[in-house]
Parts: sequence; C-alpha cells; structure tokens
Amino acid sequence: MPRKGSAKVLRFFSLGSSEAPDYFFVGAFFLLLTIGIVMLSSASAVLSYQKFGTPYYYTIHQLLFGLLPGLVLLYITSRVDYHVWRTVALPFLLASIVLLVLVFLPGIGYEYGGARRWIHLGPLLFQPSEVVKLSLLLYLATWLSAKGAKHVQNFAYGFLPFAVMIGAIAVLVILQPDVGTMGVISAIAFTMYFIGGAAVPHLALAGAAGIAMIFVLIQTAEYRFRRFMTFLQPELDPLGTGYHINQALLAIGSGGLFGRGFGHSRQKFAYLPEVTGDSIFAIVAEEMGFLFVIFFIALFVFIAVRGLRIARNAPDDFGRLVAVGIVAWIIFQAFINIAAMLSLLPLTGIPLPFVSYGGSAMLVSLAAVGILINISRQGRKV
Repeated sequence: MPRKGSAKVLRFFSLGSSEAPDYFFVGAFFLLLTIGIVMLSSASAVLSYQKFGTPYYYTIHQLLFGLLPGLVLLYITSRVDYHVWRTVALPFLLASIVLLVLVFLPGIGYEYGGARRWIHLGPLLFQPSEVVKLSLLLYLATWLSAKGAKHVQNFAYGFLPFAVMIGAIAVLVILQPDVGTMGVISAIAFTMYFIGGAAVPHLALAGAAGIAMIFVLIQTAEYRFRRFMTFLQPELDPLGTGYHINQALLAIGSGGLFGRGFGHSRQKFAYLPEVTGDSIFAIVAEEMGFLFVIFFIALFVFIAVRGLRIARNAPDDFGRLVAVGIVAWIIFQAFINIAAMLSLLPLTGIPLPFVSYGGSAMLVSLAAVGILINISRQGRKV
C-alpha cells in the first residue's frame, strides 16, 4: 500500500489529467512554437555569426534555456490541478513584486540599453516583469472569483483595491522603464476585471486613467515623445528616431506576396535593429511573404478562439478567469508587437510571443499555457 503522503503527491499531479485536452488548441500552439524556433534560426543567423562566430548561437541558447525547460514546465503545469494555483496566488504575487524591486539594486539589477529590467545572479539572467504577468493574473482570478460580481462592482471593495494593485505594479514597471510591458499587464488586468463583472462606469474610469497615464508618460520623457511623433510621421527623421520603423516597413514591404525565401532576408544584415526581439515579425514578412503572414496571424486568432472556448467551458469562475487572462496575455502582446511593426502603434520593444528570442518570456509563457491546457482537461465537454 502506498504511503499517505505519496498518495497526496500522486493526486496533486493527476487531478484533471485523466481527460483529454483541447487537441485543436494544443496542435495550433505547437505549430506556432515550431514556426517560432525556425524563424528565429533564420532571423538571428547574421547577428549570431557577427557576435559569436556561429550562426546558431541564439537558436541553441533559446532551445537549451528557453524552449526545452519551458516544455518541461508546460508538461508539469498541464498535469497539476489548476486549483492549486489559487492557494499560492498571493505569495507568488508578493514574491514577483519583490523581484521587480530587486532590479533597481546595484549588483543584482542588470542594465541594458538604458533600461534596468533584468536580475543578474551569477549565470542566471531573467526578467521579473514576465513572472509578474503570470502571478498577477493568477491572483486577480483568485481575488475576482472570491469576491463575486456584486462586490467587484462596489467602488470601495472592488474598484479601489483593483486600481491600487495595478497602479503599484505599473509604477514599478514604468521605472525600469518598460512602458510596453506595462501596457500588456494593464490589458490583461483590464480584460479580467471586465470578465469578473466590473461596473461599466468603473471600466470607463480605469480606461480614462490609463489614457491619462500614457499622455503623461509621453510628455515627461523626451525619447517617448520623439517615438510618438515618429509614429505620427515616420518620414520626419528617417536616419534617427524613425530609422527602426522605416527599416521594419521596408522589410515587410519587400517581402511581397510570397517573400524573398527562407533565410534570404536582406534587412537582417545589420540594417534592421533587434531582429531577434521585437523586430522578428518584419523578418518573417520579408522572408515568407504576405500570404504566410496572413496564415501566421490567423494562427494566433485560432489559438485565441480555442483559448476562449476553454474559458467558456471551464468548470468554475476561477478557471474561466485564469483562461481569459492567459489568452489576453498572448493575444494582446502579439497584437502590440505586430501593430508596432506595421506602424499602427508606436514602437514599444515588446517581443512576439513564442517567436522572439528570450528565455524568461518563453519559460513563463509555456508554464501559463500548461495551466490553460489543464483547464481544458477539466472543462465541460460540448
């Protein structure tokens, strides 16, 4: 007979795992992961060779420190009953906020390109704001499902705590500075607040406060103001502030209908900045063309639709809110990245989910997708 403690461990890793997941979601998601690593191998080849003498450094690093351990996390979180996260949501959020503060401490925080967004401990380098996305949505799902729509709609017990919580996290992220990530976090929180039953006047107030904050941020930082003016008129400073977006548009436009062909981008030869990060969509468009881009965007849309279906069929409010939060995270971040490359939004430095280079983002995002898969295992079958 197994010991009582062992039985608890077995139940911990098996709850909700006996049912089949949403195979359409899983299949589409793994297709996106495959496209992501293949396109990163092409986009990063030139930069990788220039810096490290091999065209495969970024690809191998992403595989070893992002994708493969991330898939292990995905497997674990897909097997663990998602209700477990309800019990650890508050300490998880508090720990991630502490990590946000640590980036400002000398010797711990790591600065790159004028921003302090990373923690550097020996060989470990990671971005706490990625962890905050997951911890915040788990806590919001716990908080909103516990309060219920009646209390959520109350100004003192619903809106004020929500505003203080999001405002405190937003300030820490802005100080890094990382306005793009702040936008993604705010979009996740706003979506969950809406789904949780928020009153329309409170939603309007939150939206107005967000717009006012963006206006203040643009006015109080010269580089943000220049970036915003470049968004309005990219041709004003093509060799300065407008260089990045103009090179991105050139890459996208030169791809045509069918693209230049895989591996044949010209813009990745030191013309387009951040080809492994927020600019990778432009390389995808240049090499693969307009038709593939339509398929690529449709893949994100399909993942969103299946994710929202998982949310609709979730067995309880907590699962529904967590699922909505994860879907909002993936889709808003993808939309902001792609829209910025198409000059529909100002450049923000937001990576493209599951495609751009970055171990922290990949690890945390895959863990979140595993939770979503577990919710689909326990959802109502329709």
